[in-house]
Amino acid sequence: MSGKPKLYYFDGRGKMESIRWLLAAAGVEFEEEFLETREQYEKLLQDGSLLFQQVPMVEIDGMKMVQTRAILSYIAAKYNLYGKDLKERALIDMYVGGTDDLMGFILIFPFLSSEDKEKQRAFIVEKATSRYFPAYEKVLKDHGQDFLVGNNFSWADVHLLEAILMVEEKKSDVLTGFPRLQAFKARISSIPTIKKFLQPGSQRKPVPDDKYVETVRRVLRMLYDMKAN
Repeated sequence: MSGKPKLYYFDGRGKMESIRWLLAAAGVEFEEEFLETREQYEKLLQDGSLLFQQVPMVEIDGMKMVQTRAILSYIAAKYNLYGKDLKERALIDMYVGGTDDLMGFILIFPFLSSEDKEKQRAFIVEKATSRYFPAYEKVLKDHGQDFLVGNNFSWADVHLLEAILMVEEKKSDVLTGFPRLQAFKARISSIPTIKKFLQPGSQRKPVPDDKYVETVRRVLRMLYDMKAN
């Protein structure tokens, strides 16, 4: 059996994408099994692999881990991306939590009805530029360091870069007025493992398309559109 982590999810971003990002940032190779049919999903349920009957699920170090935050915390700790002490870990958790809130607005976007998508796009940009990006701009300004926590590369930096790029897909010039975040984006993107992940042909997934949405709906038997914020 391969020693590589194995990821079980759809062939698309969703909640698994942050896990792909963090493993890639740590320089860890991983395998993926894509859910394409309801039968695959039901087999995982029948096998007892999905503790709470949900994906993402990651096989790592002899465990079948579910719950995205638990998976990410484990990976961050295992690969020294979780700070050097309890205080730094608390700050990383706080920043990741804020970034998660922003990402949540984006994750539902592909599943919205067509009339709700433009409303949600404006909502995402407004929240990013009025609430989240100013907070991270202030953090970087106040401590004057290259990274968010302890002047060392951490999970918080990986998560924020992922979020920045996601928002830029909704509005390309969204970092106008945030010079420190612009510099942060360039700096983190140039880290070798991150740079590799951002190249074509990596396991990074593209913007979700109609095929991805249809697959998720079919496998999970989602019948209705989500609602915009």
